[in-house]
Amino acid sequence: MAQKLQGTVALVTGASSGIGEATAKTLAAQGATVVVVARRKDRLDQLAADITSQGGAAFVIEADITDQAQAQQAIEQTIQKYNRLDIVINNAGVMLLGPAENAPTEEWDRMVSINVNGLLHISHAALPHLLKAAEQSERKVADLINISSVAGRRAGAGSAVYNMTKFGVVAFSEALRQEVTGRGVRVGLIEPGVVQTELSSHVRSEVMEEMGKLFGDITPLESQDIADAIEYVVTRPKHVAINEVLIRPTDQEF
Repeated sequence: MAQKLQGTVALVTGASSGIGEATAKTLAAQGATVVVVARRKDRLDQLAADITSQGGAAFVIEADITDQAQAQQAIEQTIQKYNRLDIVINNAGVMLLGPAENAPTEEWDRMVSINVNGLLHISHAALPHLLKAAEQSERKVADLINISSVAGRRAGAGSAVYNMTKFGVVAFSEALRQEVTGRGVRVGLIEPGVVQTELSSHVRSEVMEEMGKLFGDITPLESQDIADAIEYVVTRPKHVAINEVLIRPTDQEF
């Protein structure tokens, strides 16, 4: 079977685990050269080794994308090495839940820094190259995929700032889509429900207990389920833009 992304370069943030790791492997299996970006270089090195062992190609960039200079440098390194960028997956994110009252505001700062600022830094630096790819590449299309959440559509007690960051991702994605879709850059939004990843492991212990009550009876999605959706979106013909995909576990009611 022909690889649908042969010859393309795809950059994935937050690639050291979970959805990012699964997506990098999936895009590489479709022929993309995958640039994997995260802070944990040891995990990225292992991911790159796994991809190359399966006949794929991967390039590791250790970066903290909350720092705009590092985000820009990650894009610049990609262009210097491959002279193109066709696909960007803005996956890096953190979910620190809990009541707003007496919340440790450093958690709020961290969510805004990663979920919003990191995504903006990468998008801003990558956009000129995506527009160039849409104009000059054989595909005549490029893709910017932002990972939001059900929490970007539905607000709830205990997730006010997380909701704020993900609602912001939704708004940014739609406005940017309107700006660039006529020039061949498809902006897609993936909104997962409960997924079995490290995301929930960063919350405080007392919050984890409440999350267990809310999520305990749900059979969660796997990271690969989200990676499969991303693969579908970025492999559509150039005249097809999948702008928004909401994916919940079958037994998730909220």
